[in-house]
Amino acid sequence: MSIQNNTYTSKFLPVEVEKFKNIFAKEGAKFSTPQYMHFQARGEGYTASFYTSGKLVIQGTKVVEIVSKHFEPDILEAEQSAQGALFNVQGSMPAKNPAMGDIAPYPHIGIDESGKGDFFGPLVIAGAFLDESAAKTLQKAGVTDSKKLDDKKILELESLIKEVATFDVIAISPVKYNELYGRFKNLNRLLAWGHSTVLENILTKKPCNIAISDKFADESVIQSALKERGKSIRLIQQTKAESDTAVAAASILARAEFVKRISNLSSEYGTNLPKGASNLVLEQGQKFAAKYGRGELKNVAKLHFKTYEKII
Repeated sequence: MSIQNNTYTSKFLPVEVEKFKNIFAKEGAKFSTPQYMHFQARGEGYTASFYTSGKLVIQGTKVVEIVSKHFEPDILEAEQSAQGALFNVQGSMPAKNPAMGDIAPYPHIGIDESGKGDFFGPLVIAGAFLDESAAKTLQKAGVTDSKKLDDKKILELESLIKEVATFDVIAISPVKYNELYGRFKNLNRLLAWGHSTVLENILTKKPCNIAISDKFADESVIQSALKERGKSIRLIQQTKAESDTAVAAASILARAEFVKRISNLSSEYGTNLPKGASNLVLEQGQKFAAKYGRGELKNVAKLHFKTYEKII
């Protein structure tokens, strides 16, 4: 949490104005509109000023309380001690590297997730930093989008990727996922924080100027999330980003961790927890609820799925 001398400073997109006004209104603030500001909110123990430049400054004795509650929730506390860092998005997508045929020149970081569309099991977010030599090694080994590979191949490639790449993997268990989704009410925002955390963790090990991720449904969500702290990285968001070797490597790391964790959950409950969100998954969810009770589903499944509504 970047707070010094009872002052918190951050930068956000203008689209956040109304959201932040609502936050301070709930905190009992009184509003004014000084020059060069979207608003200024004054409450007991704090003053919040949101400038037209996008800078938000919160000062006062209640700064830590306000920021912890509304701006920097420790969303990965049960899975990852490091907090998510945010980065400055700069420029547009660079030209492809002609030597590799990938999205950007090496070295760069690829980031992807697994479990987003699976009712059972965790959400896993992974990142992989590759230089050109590592990328060539992985290409020769058959690294590609994990959705094109079976579980056996994914687990085989996981070991090789961990040998040649600098990587980070965060797994959010179902019970923690449900808690976080209840707080955010928005999967894209949760993903943006997770992606930020992975990027920060890798950057503490390897300096890098470029990161690539799949395009979010609402681009402004991750763009606003990637603007909070001091580090700066060029983030490229592209549909089907898994065509890039670094992103493909990240997708394999994420899927391998997901496969292992859903297998462990299945063993723990003595049942088969299938992947995806098909009718087979619904049937198994109904059997699980009948055996263990609906309340136990929060420990193995993502409860905002329509599958859960059908089960109950």
